[in-house]
Amino acid sequence: MAADTTAVDTMAADTTAVAARGPVAPERRTRPPKAGAALWALPPVAALGVVFLYPLALVVWQSFTPDGAGPSTVPYAEVFAEASFRDALATTVLIAAGATAGALLLGLALSLVIAFVPLPGGRALGRFIDVFLAFPSFLITLALLFLYGTVGVANGLWTEVTGAAHGPLAFLHTPWGVLLAEVTYFTPFVMRPLLAAFAQMETGQLEAAASLGARPWRIVRSVILPEALPSLAAGGALVLVLCLNEFGIVLFTGAKDVVTLPMLVYTKAILDGDYTGACVVAVVDIALSVALYALYRTVMSRTGGRAGSHTGGAPRRAGA
Repeated sequence: MAADTTAVDTMAADTTAVAARGPVAPERRTRPPKAGAALWALPPVAALGVVFLYPLALVVWQSFTPDGAGPSTVPYAEVFAEASFRDALATTVLIAAGATAGALLLGLALSLVIAFVPLPGGRALGRFIDVFLAFPSFLITLALLFLYGTVGVANGLWTEVTGAAHGPLAFLHTPWGVLLAEVTYFTPFVMRPLLAAFAQMETGQLEAAASLGARPWRIVRSVILPEALPSLAAGGALVLVLCLNEFGIVLFTGAKDVVTLPMLVYTKAILDGDYTGACVVAVVDIALSVALYALYRTVMSRTGGRAGSHTGGAPRRAGA
C-alpha cells in the first residue's frame, strides 16, 4: 500500500510540473518542399523580371553598345572624361551628404521633442509625419518657391515695406535652395523610424538617470542615442540613397547651375539625344545606390543587435 501511495504521489507531482510548464507544443515534422510550391513562385518571379530586371538589363546593355555596335567600354571612357560628368558626380555626392546630415540633425531634434517633451498636439504631429511621407517632392519645392522665391511672399513683403525693386531672397535657385528643399522633404523619413524606436524605450532608464542628477543632454547622449542608433542609421541610409536619385526637387527649384546625375541623365537623353551616354550615367547612379545599400546592410548587421534590447516597461509617448 505504501508503494502504491508513493507512486500516486509521484504521478501527481509529475502532473503538477507538466501543468506548470503549460501545454506542450506538438512536435513539428519537417516536410520536404513540394514541387508545386516552386511552380507557384514562378509567376511573381517572372513578373519581377519583366517589370524590373529586363528594363534594367536593357539600360546596362545599351551603355555598352554605342550605336548598335558590339560591346565596348568606349562609352564609359568618353563619359568619364567629360568635365560635366565629374562635376555632376561631385554635386550629387555633396548635396546628398549635406541633405542627409541636415535631415539627421533636424529629424533627431524634432523626434526628441515630440517623443519626450510633453507638448500639446505632439501625438497629432507624429501622425502628420505619416501623411507627410505621402507628399510628392515637387509639392514641397513649390511651397518653398511660394514662400521664398523671387516673387514669393517674403520678397513681396520686403518690396512693399522698403519700396525696393527686388527682394533680398534669391537662394532657392542655388545649391543652398536645393539643399533646403531636400532637408525639408526628407526629414520625416528620418523621424519615422526614430519615433518608432523611442516609443519602445523604457521610462525606467530615463527616470533613473534623471534621479542621479544627469542633465538632459547627458541623458540623450548616454541613454537615448545608443538605443536609437540603428534607427538613425536606417533613416540616414534611406535618405542618402533617395537624395542621390532625387530629380523633382532639382528640376522644380530651377537651379540651372545645379546638375546632378539624374539631371545629367535627363539632359543627355531628352535634350541631347545621347541615349548611350545617358545609360552610362544611369548605370553609375545605380552602382552608387547599390554600394550604399550594401554599406547600410553591413552597418545594420553590426549595430542591429542593440536595437530593441530593452522592450519591457511602459513606453514613452512618441507620437507613433
